[in-house]
Parts: sequence; C-alpha cells; structure tokens
Amino acid sequence: MKKIALFADVQNLYYTVRQGHGCHFNYAALWADVSREGQIVEALAYAIDRGDSKQQQFQQILRNLGFEVRLKPYIQRADGSAKGDWDVGITLDVIEAAARVDQVVLASGDGDFDLLLERAMQRHGVETVVYGVPGLTALSVIRAASRYVPIEGKLLLKH
Repeated sequence: MKKIALFADVQNLYYTVRQGHGCHFNYAALWADVSREGQIVEALAYAIDRGDSKQQQFQQILRNLGFEVRLKPYIQRADGSAKGDWDVGITLDVIEAAARVDQVVLASGDGDFDLLLERAMQRHGVETVVYGVPGLTALSVIRAASRYVPIEGKLLLKH
C-alpha cells in the first residue's frame, strides 16, 4: 500500500477557496480522496493562531480527521500589514517526509512550492500531488507536480 504524507496550507486554502468559489474547503473530503490512493501516514495542517474560539473549533475538527495542526502566531505589523506564513515550515516538513513516503500531497496553490516539489521528486523519487483552486493555483506548481487535482465539487463545503 502506498504511504502518503499530506500537507495542508490552511491560509492559502481558506483565501483561494473563498475567492474562487465563495465557500469553505472540505477537509474531510480531501482526507477521503487522498485515502483512496493509499495510507496517510503523516498529515500536517499549517494555520495562523488568532486565538478565537471559532478557529479553535476548526483546528479541533482538523485534529479529529487525523491532522497534526501546526500553529504560528498572527503578527500585525506597525504599518498595518499582517504576517503569517508557513512556507519554510512546510518546505522543511515535506522534504523530510519525502524520504519516508511514496507520495506527497500538498493542498496549496502557492507557486513558491514549485521548487520544493521538483526537489522532492528528484531527491526521493516521490510522486507529488497538488490540490488547488482552478485559476488561483500557480501554473509553476501545477507543472512541478506529478498530478494536479482541482479543488471543486465535493471538495467544497457549500452552506
């Protein structure tokens, strides 16, 4: 059975699904979809911690599905802009996991991950799968992946 590591860029998914579809992402459907490919042996969700109860409920839902939730504090800069970026953490975790699994699944449309996917394939021979919102997923990351799965249909939570 194929061993799979699943990585979810929560901020990217939240904003791209909201922008592209006007709703929320269905993490349970993602888990079910990926599970059909093999056994999820590692699953990490990367989020920003604002400390509110609604977010804490959401994080608990992710944990109940099987994700390890990694949190970073939300930082408001003096100029009003915000910082909350997990790119380096995701990159380190994917490269480490790529040595142990057959497939790496990244749920993010962020083009910064194109080199990461190429390197994981070159160094470790893993299959790489990207889940991203059509039109809001960087072409470079789609091209770098072994396979691209558009976020639509059952992967959306319609209210």
